[in-house]
Amino acid sequence: MTVRSVIRGSGSALPRRAVSNAELATMVDTSDEWIVERSGIRTRYFAGEGESTSTLATDAARRAMEAAGFDANSVDLIVLATCTPDQTFPATATIVQHNLGCNGGIAFDVAAVCSGFLYALATADSLLRTGMAKRALVIGAETMSRILDMEDRTTCVLFGDGAGALALEAVDVDASDPLAPGIISSRLHADGKHNELLYVDGGPSTTGTVGKIRMKGKEVFRHAVTNLASVLEEVLEEAGKTAADIDWVVPHQANYRILDATARKLSLPAEKVIVTVDHHANTSAASVPLAFDTAVRDGRIKPGQLVMFEAMGGGFTWGASLARL
Repeated sequence: MTVRSVIRGSGSALPRRAVSNAELATMVDTSDEWIVERSGIRTRYFAGEGESTSTLATDAARRAMEAAGFDANSVDLIVLATCTPDQTFPATATIVQHNLGCNGGIAFDVAAVCSGFLYALATADSLLRTGMAKRALVIGAETMSRILDMEDRTTCVLFGDGAGALALEAVDVDASDPLAPGIISSRLHADGKHNELLYVDGGPSTTGTVGKIRMKGKEVFRHAVTNLASVLEEVLEEAGKTAADIDWVVPHQANYRILDATARKLSLPAEKVIVTVDHHANTSAASVPLAFDTAVRDGRIKPGQLVMFEAMGGGFTWGASLARL
C-alpha cells in the first residue's frame, strides 16, 4: 500500500461586486471588444469593504471542509497560496486557521504568484505522504484588484479577486490499481531570469510600498505556452499516462489564447479544458482551485476521473499535478 493525498472536497468564494468590461470602459481607455479579443474575459470580481484575501480564503476553505465532511479539529495542515496577503506577516494562513477553528496544526503561506496553488498542492501532498499531517486544506486566494494600476489598460483589465480550496486526506491506496484515487504526480519549476517580464514594482525591502503589477504580455504568452506544454508532458511521462487518458485539464485562467494554444500543442480537445477566465478573469493563485470547484459543482468533473492541474506565473514559476478523483 502507498500513501496518497486524496481530494475529498472543494470550495470557492468570490467578492460581492462583479465588474463587467463595460464598467471598466468607464474607468480606463478600453472596450468590451478589445478585452474579449485579447483575453476572452467578460467580467471579473473586485473585493470591497470588509473583503480581503483572508475572508475569501476562509469562505472557500469552509465550503471545501463542508464538501469533504471535515471537522475543524481534524485539519492539521493549511497551505495558502497568495501574492496579496492581508499583512506582510504573519502568514494569512494563520488568520484563516483561526477563523476556521483549526488551531494548533501547521499553517503557512506560499508565494509563487499564479503558480502558487500548484506549489501549495505539491507541498501539502509531500507533508501528507510523509506523515506530518493527516488532513489538509490547500487554498489559493487573491485580491489582485488591490495591486492594479487602473491607468494601465494592458494589465488592469486582466485580473480579478477570488479564492478556491481543496480538502485533502492522506489515505493508503493500492498504487498498482490504475483507478486508485489521489495525487499521482507533480512537477514544479522556476526561472528567475525573467523577473522583469511579470512583476510588482514594490516590496517591503526595496521601496517600502506595495507596488503595482507590471507585465510584458507578448513575452509572457510565449514562455507560458512552451513551459506549460513541457511540464504537462513531464507529469504524464512520470505517471505513465498519455494526454488521451486525461478526462479534464484545469489550467490557470490567465488568458483564453494561452489555454487554447497549450491545448493545441498537446493535441488536447478543447472540450476537455475547463475555462472560467471569461467569468473570473485572472485570479492568480486562486484561479486553478476556483475553476476546479466551479466544474465540480456544475457536474462536469466527477469522482473517478483523471484531472490535470497546471499553471505558470511571475518569477517565472510553473508546474503541473495529476490526480485521480
